[in-house]
Amino acid sequence: MPRREDPVTRPDAVVIGAGVIGASCAVHLAHAGLRVTVIDRGAAPGAGSTARATGGFRAQYATAINIRLSLLSRDRLRAFRDETGVDPQFQPVGYLWLATTAAGLAELRAAHALQRREGLAEATLLAPGDIPALNRFAALDGVVGGAWCPSDGVMRPTEILRGYLETAERLGVAMHWGEPAIAIERDPGRDPGRAAGPITAVVTPRATYATAIVVNATGAWAADTARLAGLDLPVTPLRRQVAITEPTAALPATFPMTIWDDGFHLRVRDGRVLLLRPTPGDPGDPWSTAVDPAWLDDIAATAPVRVPALRGVALDRAAAWAGLYEMSPDHHALLGWAPGCPNLLLVNGSSGHGVMHAPALGLLAAEIATLGAARTLDVHALRPSRFAEGDPIVGSALL
Repeated sequence: MPRREDPVTRPDAVVIGAGVIGASCAVHLAHAGLRVTVIDRGAAPGAGSTARATGGFRAQYATAINIRLSLLSRDRLRAFRDETGVDPQFQPVGYLWLATTAAGLAELRAAHALQRREGLAEATLLAPGDIPALNRFAALDGVVGGAWCPSDGVMRPTEILRGYLETAERLGVAMHWGEPAIAIERDPGRDPGRAAGPITAVVTPRATYATAIVVNATGAWAADTARLAGLDLPVTPLRRQVAITEPTAALPATFPMTIWDDGFHLRVRDGRVLLLRPTPGDPGDPWSTAVDPAWLDDIAATAPVRVPALRGVALDRAAAWAGLYEMSPDHHALLGWAPGCPNLLLVNGSSGHGVMHAPALGLLAAEIATLGAARTLDVHALRPSRFAEGDPIVGSALL
């Protein structure tokens, strides 16, 4: 590959991936004084998973680290418009969790106790009789209790991405679209019996970028990126499908994100209702983003049972879509230097929480890169080596 000698090809850091996490990393690295280049295989912004996210935001989690990430991200989102000039359209409509089993209610109670210890004072547990005051539309047949947090809500992922990308350009970050990483060069070291040393350059079809820091922010494709550096990364894709109704006034814009303990959930966006229920993915093709017609049939049958106001409201089947989560083995992010490669910074595996945690992850990644460790939060629990150490994060399957 030809090596041009201009400064653009010798940045301090190369961020691979320009979704919302990569864009957040780029902005925070640039704020720290680094010269940053971002490369992305997409021809234009929003070609990956960020634009397919539904935009939920919550601090109601069952592990301390996810609660802390959410609280930090919430603070950053509240300042987002002032810092970027773009409104993230964060609306605290609340998150309402509904339990239909004793086991589900026990999980909500355990998570609630942790949330309160972590400072989420506004989170509350609900008896069935409390629920209609918060959501009068949800059918409560079989519901034995719930959990509620009024400061949770919804946001616009594409606007958060736009805010970061516009800020990155103002800070002088070099953005390269349609430019995938095709190779990662490493110092071979002097001892042939030892593993390769640090990364020396990232190669694309257009250029070779010599750099001291590489950030892997490639979402569901993170393992492929790590493989270019000779590393195995336990991050896999998982399809998530989204159904959407025809335009309707059946539910108000202030309808809270409402989630049953079988995973069925819904929110209102732009005068339509988004409906989801997790499935195991496509066993034949883990990269598939096709929508399963049988899944849509199930959603169409379930929605009016759970929310009777949706009876007679049709799905817009042609508008349904699917995207890919980047799943880690314990459903928590990997954040830190890659084991076996001292200058590859992993910001991967958010497992469906990437958009809501992007403001926090970008800040923390920049601290690791420039200060030697995260200072704003203790992120030891997210270290990428935890799986090899037999120390995964243990949390709730529901939250």
